[in-house]
Amino acid sequence: MAALKPDIAAARRLVVKIGSALLVDPKGGLRRDWLAALAEDVAAAKARGADVILVSSGSIALGRGVLGLPKGALSLDQSQAAASVGQIRLARAYEEVLAPHGLTAGQVLVTLEDTEDRRRYLNSRATMETLLGLGVVPIVNENDTVATDEIRFGDNDRLAAQIAVTIGADQLVLLSDVDGFYSDNPKVNSAAQRFEIVEKITPEIEAMAGDPVSGLSKGGMKTKLLAAKTAVAGGCAMAITEGSVQQPLTALADGANCTWFLPEGTPQLARKRWIAAMKPRGELHLDAGAVTALNSGKSLLPAGVTHVTGEFGRGDPVAVLGPDGAALAKGLVRYSAGEAQAIAGRRSGDIEAILGYAGRGPMLHRDDMAF
Repeated sequence: MAALKPDIAAARRLVVKIGSALLVDPKGGLRRDWLAALAEDVAAAKARGADVILVSSGSIALGRGVLGLPKGALSLDQSQAAASVGQIRLARAYEEVLAPHGLTAGQVLVTLEDTEDRRRYLNSRATMETLLGLGVVPIVNENDTVATDEIRFGDNDRLAAQIAVTIGADQLVLLSDVDGFYSDNPKVNSAAQRFEIVEKITPEIEAMAGDPVSGLSKGGMKTKLLAAKTAVAGGCAMAITEGSVQQPLTALADGANCTWFLPEGTPQLARKRWIAAMKPRGELHLDAGAVTALNSGKSLLPAGVTHVTGEFGRGDPVAVLGPDGAALAKGLVRYSAGEAQAIAGRRSGDIEAILGYAGRGPMLHRDDMAF
């Protein structure tokens, strides 16, 4: 039985990656009409109840036009200067096209370090979750003004995939200058065949990825395939589609050419598997009431913890044990070992008086646990 294509209209949480060549014309000017049409797509998705996150290139391309920098490769200093100038214009452009739809844009600048360092990762995730909860459309970009080669993603395809996994998106769309993944480079081989659906990324599929690159965009097909591997492993379906048409998300929903990479399970299942595979850094021992609460799908509150062992920081994996010492679950703890020991057995309302700040809610959130 043939696999079914995902339906973008059914996306619960959608990440859209926008390349420089779509946003910026060859003279370095912003394609405002195209961006305004994309904003209509975003507004429609929001009206359906979906969360939307835009991962946007374009700051360096816009900035180099403003600064009159030459074509071709820029030095790191020139790229960072161009990003500094272009980022302001890019953020303002998104704000202006979303505002008529009653939508608020929020800027999120990240580096590779922000996803590799656990504390930064948790802070980024919490910030984006809060923005989405408030109805904001986060506009994410690599922080090119400070990132050096050693701490760069290097392309926004992989950044978009990492963001999709970080916030548990169920669909990722890469708006590109090609209309899908082909068996060969269609620009040089007219016999190349486009895949409608890729159910599994095999070595044969990987061998087909070439490196077609436009004059403004850094992302070739190899980077898109790397993005797909990250996304599908995190339970997120990913589409590659041609993005230069007006309202490209509407076009995709209406059957425009694309390639869908199918996910391995759901974002929630992928996250649970990831947590279950971690090595615990400590243990939380619970009373019988807390065990009952967990079994009914609730989060773990400090009041249900009888004692804490191990050395761990915020966001580290810990084992959850019942009164008899039997292992119940693993989870990502929201407090350090010292903080957890201080508030164990105490009511949530007492946390601020004990720690000096209001706290981060439960000891373990139900979404951060694998039983």
